[in-house]
Amino acid sequence: METNERMNRRPLASRDRHWAAAVTQLLLRTPITPNQISVLGVAFSGLGAWALAGAANAPWSYLLGALAIQLRLLCNMFDGMVAVEGKRGSSAGPLYNEVPDRIEDTFFMVAIGYAVDMSWLGFVAALFAMFTAYIRVLGGSLGLAQDFRGPMAKQHRMAVLTLGCLAAGVESYLGSTHYCLLLALAVVALGSALTAVRRILAISAQLGIRPS
Repeated sequence: METNERMNRRPLASRDRHWAAAVTQLLLRTPITPNQISVLGVAFSGLGAWALAGAANAPWSYLLGALAIQLRLLCNMFDGMVAVEGKRGSSAGPLYNEVPDRIEDTFFMVAIGYAVDMSWLGFVAALFAMFTAYIRVLGGSLGLAQDFRGPMAKQHRMAVLTLGCLAAGVESYLGSTHYCLLLALAVVALGSALTAVRRILAISAQLGIRPS
């Protein structure tokens, strides 16, 4: 079980940092479970989505949105570290590992879509992001190692949205446009679609499937 969890973990350089190990040890001194950390990530995402959806009337909300994105990512990292390093994994772990991620992506992208008055683009970005994850898990269900390649894997999507939020905060003081967030959302949507195609092709190659 532990071996499978390690094999299917997203490769993150930050996981090997001393600060990450220190925080993990602090968390392990508490009774908190990996699943609870995963749910906390959903709460941070809900807060960020609320802030971003109404950011046009409160420019500081862009900063809160960027902070919420990073807190969500920290939860996504520490739930796995507590589960594996602390041996606190459970049979429900894979469920809590995947479902909250899909909710969190959707919260942020749909909220940004409404923030830039293009709600359809937010839903499209969320759909493509979910599709990339579906293809990754599909590969795993076929007996292959889960494929975390980009160019728009989760950490890349969140990096683009974080930069978009920070740039939007500056833009809001220069005028009433939303070009930075709109560009960020468009990049995520297109990049996620490309990522899904790359993962499908990689799975096909590993299975020995030739294009007809």
